[in-house]
Amino acid sequence: MKTMPDSNAAFADTASFGFQTVDRSAKQSMVRGVFDSVADNYDVMNDVMSAGVHRLWKDSLIDSLRPRPGMRLLDVAGGTGDIAFRFLRAAPGTEVTVCDINGEMLRVGKDRAEAKGLARRAGFVGGNAECLPFEDRSFDAYTIAFGIRNVTHIDRALKDALRVLKPGGHFLCLEFSPAVLPALRPIYDRYSFDLIPGLGSLIAGDRDSYQYLVESIRRFPTPESFAAMIAEAGFGHVRYRSLSAGVVAIHSAWRI
Repeated sequence: MKTMPDSNAAFADTASFGFQTVDRSAKQSMVRGVFDSVADNYDVMNDVMSAGVHRLWKDSLIDSLRPRPGMRLLDVAGGTGDIAFRFLRAAPGTEVTVCDINGEMLRVGKDRAEAKGLARRAGFVGGNAECLPFEDRSFDAYTIAFGIRNVTHIDRALKDALRVLKPGGHFLCLEFSPAVLPALRPIYDRYSFDLIPGLGSLIAGDRDSYQYLVESIRRFPTPESFAAMIAEAGFGHVRYRSLSAGVVAIHSAWRI
């Protein structure tokens, strides 16, 4: 089991990549490499790692969104379409644009949309969460699930989320949290560091990428700190709720 190094070691021109400190300019390509490697097995690994519980977390995100006919959603870092397809099934007449920086993840998502008969209502666009290729005030809602912690400049991504939302638009983020209940932390850490990388090696043929993924969770801000970042970006009515003993949190905010 590993422990997290002191985050104060990072300087302004560096960023965390799991427990490594790397040049800030290099992180984006390193993250892209992770998801290029795991794209074809990403959804299978999500089921295995969480024993299927990730499906309940995503369902809860969609329940919080409350899809309605005519709603237009931007799902960022959602390449394989898990959030997008839930949204489209929840209400008729909805449309979703999936934006992801990773072409391999988008390829998987497009194939899944075709197989599900949802391709006409789902667009897949390559783009960076920090500088989205969309006009101001274009979307009724913005979701990002398990993606924000991979962004190099989280503050920029939050500000661009605000930019592309219409007034009254809803921001929702589902992300792992480092604030697991103390009584469960030893078991959770042992599972994360001892088992998940091994599962990644066995199922996806890639131990290192899943080592990064479990380390990146520990480097992400606590729910309280992340909520403060969302408010600092200009959102209003910022709230969060923790699920599964603090393993994940759903953050909700509005463009007002």
